[in-house]
Amino acid sequence: MAELAAHLVEGVIPDVPTRQWVLSLCCTLTALNSMTYTYRDATDADLPRIVEIYNFAVATRKCSCDLDPTTIAARRSSFLQHTPDHRPLWVAEDDGKPAQGAIGYLGFFHFMNERPGYFITADVAIYLHPDYQSKGLGTFLLQSALDRSQSLGIETLTATIFASNEASIALFRKMGFEQWGFMPRVARLEGIEKDLVLVGRRMHEPQGAA
Repeated sequence: MAELAAHLVEGVIPDVPTRQWVLSLCCTLTALNSMTYTYRDATDADLPRIVEIYNFAVATRKCSCDLDPTTIAARRSSFLQHTPDHRPLWVAEDDGKPAQGAIGYLGFFHFMNERPGYFITADVAIYLHPDYQSKGLGTFLLQSALDRSQSLGIETLTATIFASNEASIALFRKMGFEQWGFMPRVARLEGIEKDLVLVGRRMHEPQGAA
């Protein structure tokens, strides 16, 4: 890559295989940049796809403490707890491939518990289909959550992430989240102990606050 950059800066025309590689790379980058996403509230029809995406994550052992795949029946109860005006569950779609249905999702969850004093804070979780990781979808969903938080009555967003999940931690840091806590060795997945990081971001102050 460094040699290629030097050739381009110096005005040297690369050989044919290299030119083909550059063309392929440019086409790939153009395709990535042209991807546009939308999100909407999840419906019951999305549940099978949500379960499929979540089970991809379970299999990686990188971002879930579940050890076995979940099922639609097992997930339905938590799915029904989401409400569009309080703790929504959003699914993302690729505008260029609407027939695919959900390609990822973001859920707002109660922080700590459902005691009303905590309602100003929400925990968020993002799961993406493997085909759409590292393609800007996580940024899109998290930015959408930041944009909508005030209308949902949320002043603070948090997330808990395995310390080993560097990609997710980098995403949240990029979006202005800070590390608020570190919990060492709180999970064990197939013999591997996991540390947990709590990240958070304060977005809004209540109206009338000094």
